[in-house]
Amino acid sequence: MALTQQEKNDIIKKYARHEGDTGSTEVQVAVLTADINEINEHMRNHKKDFHSQRGLMKKIGHRRNLLAYLRKTDVQRYRDLIKSLGLRR
Repeated sequence: MALTQQEKNDIIKKYARHEGDTGSTEVQVAVLTADINEINEHMRNHKKDFHSQRGLMKKIGHRRNLLAYLRKTDVQRYRDLIKSLGLRR
């Protein structure tokens, strides 16, 4: 159910702003989005798994806060990230 290290490294490589970047807002949002998509697939099959549902809600809230921060600090980076991830905002 969780992302493998290889998948996570691929996401980090794609969204990193410079070499060795693992903590920028774009990378964090991209990793959270991949996690959210995985948990959504799990929730389609296990509708009554409320522990996973709570984790999903926490991840969505964390991503929302990171996106709000990015929107306040750099609108163009925010728009590029939203477009590349395919989020509706």
